[in-house]
Amino acid sequence: GLTGDFCKQVGAKFIIRGLRNGIDFEYEKDIAHTNKILFDIDTLFLIADPSTSHISSTIVRDIFKHGGDISQLVPNSVISK
Repeated sequence: GLTGDFCKQVGAKFIIRGLRNGIDFEYEKDIAHTNKILFDIDTLFLIADPSTSHISSTIVRDIFKHGGDISQLVPNSVISK
């Protein structure tokens, strides 16, 4: 379902999203505006730490899928699963 529907279901007033770069901001801004219009939900943005801002879930999944070492890119709790 839609994130906005879930927020309404649980009574959430805000969504918190992380941003790595300007490309993320442009993408997330459009979603935030839409959620505000459709669901009256505000979005708060947090900027990623520079030491991790280059990490992309798409890249990490691709590395993992091809047997690469992702231990420096994800928390230990992900590795141990």
